[in-house]
Amino acid sequence: MIRFYYHPTPNPAKVALLLEEVGLAYELVPIDTSKGEQHTAAFRSINPNGKVPAIVDTEGPGGKETRVFDSGAILLYLAEKTGRLLGAPEQRGELLSWLFFIGSGMGPFSGQAVHFQHAAPEKLAYAINRYRREVERHYEVLDTHLKDRSFIVGDNFTIADISAWGWLDRAPRVLPGNAAPLAPFPNLQRWFAAVDARPSVVKARAVGKDHAFKKEVDEETRRALFPSNYPRVVRRTDERIE
Repeated sequence: MIRFYYHPTPNPAKVALLLEEVGLAYELVPIDTSKGEQHTAAFRSINPNGKVPAIVDTEGPGGKETRVFDSGAILLYLAEKTGRLLGAPEQRGELLSWLFFIGSGMGPFSGQAVHFQHAAPEKLAYAINRYRREVERHYEVLDTHLKDRSFIVGDNFTIADISAWGWLDRAPRVLPGNAAPLAPFPNLQRWFAAVDARPSVVKARAVGKDHAFKKEVDEETRRALFPSNYPRVVRRTDERIE
């Protein structure tokens, strides 16, 4: 059984899509990041980085319980566990390259674009321009790669497609102001429409819908989501600092 620690944001959505695509049994564990549940000691024992997604495989290698955190690592782990969505062995280098391209480039830049346009207290033109332009550059790289291709790696749907879908699904929020943000990237738009039509996507979108995640953005939410923006609280005792 897979225990899946989830909040309805792009990176957990990738894992939800993989689980639904392969039909792997899982237990959903909601983590309300707007309430700071990702910072509890219990969750930090699963992901020391205090972010979702994370999983615990109760039947990991050798029958031992195994934790995995970071969406890219989870996708790779579960694909290897099930023997699916990995592409052909000779495409391994290509698969890893695109996974890292998304995990270290398109994903983080998309996240920062969202932050500076929607969450930052000041709308800093330089930061907004910087991250939007880098997102568009990443989109262009993928768009060029997808010319005459149905999938990112080889001829079949893989975890590279799943990883890219997670953030491209939020393109209207990443690049607000354009009703069709993928329109300038026709190959990418065609690819996204094909992936988005998969039955597993419908199921992935329904994950967590029965849980009332916090939606209002107040001081608790800002401190929970952006703790590095606030000074650390240091408590002094007679003999030590806690």
